[in-house]
Amino acid sequence: MTFNEELLSWYRKNARDLPWRNTKDPYRIWLSEVILQQTRVEQGIPYYQRFTTDFPTLKSLAKATEEAVLMRWQGLGYYSRGRNLLTAAKQMMERHNGFPKTYNEIRDLKGIGDYTAAAITSFAFNLPHAVVDGNVYRFFSRYFGISTPIDSTAGKREFKELADSLLDKKHPGLFNQAIMEMGATVCKPKPLCEKCPFAQECVARNENAVSSYPVKQKTIRVKERFFYYLLLQKGSKLYIQKREEKDIWQGLYEFPLIETEKELSPEKLYKIPEWKSMVADSDFKVSYFSKLYQHKLSHQTLNTRFIHFSSSGESKFKIIKKWKAVTRDSLKNYGMPQLIVKYLKETDDR
Repeated sequence: MTFNEELLSWYRKNARDLPWRNTKDPYRIWLSEVILQQTRVEQGIPYYQRFTTDFPTLKSLAKATEEAVLMRWQGLGYYSRGRNLLTAAKQMMERHNGFPKTYNEIRDLKGIGDYTAAAITSFAFNLPHAVVDGNVYRFFSRYFGISTPIDSTAGKREFKELADSLLDKKHPGLFNQAIMEMGATVCKPKPLCEKCPFAQECVARNENAVSSYPVKQKTIRVKERFFYYLLLQKGSKLYIQKREEKDIWQGLYEFPLIETEKELSPEKLYKIPEWKSMVADSDFKVSYFSKLYQHKLSHQTLNTRFIHFSSSGESKFKIIKKWKAVTRDSLKNYGMPQLIVKYLKETDDR
């Protein structure tokens, strides 16, 4: 039995029953691929179901507001993916009046790279474009014993050429799904070699070096950031603001924020200019200074404290223009970072 025959035979027996597997609709395939780019399947399923319920067609998504899309994206992280999703939907309707059917047209859309374009065209239209994602890198590097770093230009070219050479031209969609499923369920970071039909021929396993593959050359430098959120409550209202900067969480809502270069004690925080300009001359008084919460993103760690204020209701306070007064109950109607959502739930549960 050839490599391709063995792979497809294994896949037909072991494929997971996932909601986006039994469709040729490119819109739904695209949604699933974007959601799963940085998300585990188990976590991504409810988001996929929510999106396909609220935006059942490409046209309905293209008509949505950014705020509506980000509300449904809340908790997935990498919010630029949600914004790109909306932009690409609008581009498709404007340029093609629907979902395009060629690799180049799809690749030209906002937020769609080589992998996503290959996945959509092979799964939806059975076109011969090989996918290369993290699962494929891991399986191929171990099976063939490839030590070229996967994050190098040479490595990306080598793995792409290998995937193209192995691609089953008669069943490209099925082959791509099978190779990705192999990496996702068997050749995982901690592999299940005893369940792998290719274990006997696997170079990494035979050399007892499975944990050494795939090889990477870059070390990610993690940036430390220090956030102080101000929960300013006046009567039944809290103040929030929308993140407009080209930074994490762009387009989401948060509480008024002071960011510093290092962690500050309350005494030192109260003396900095940002604090004085926002609350020092108001009738707000600190009622609670939270413990430190660490929120880890791919390239940065957010060291965060939440500072609660009470107000006597006097008229000394001047509202900063970009702040919006909302009730605590209505916060659920605003897309907010998961860090804040979790904190609010924790305080509600006390």
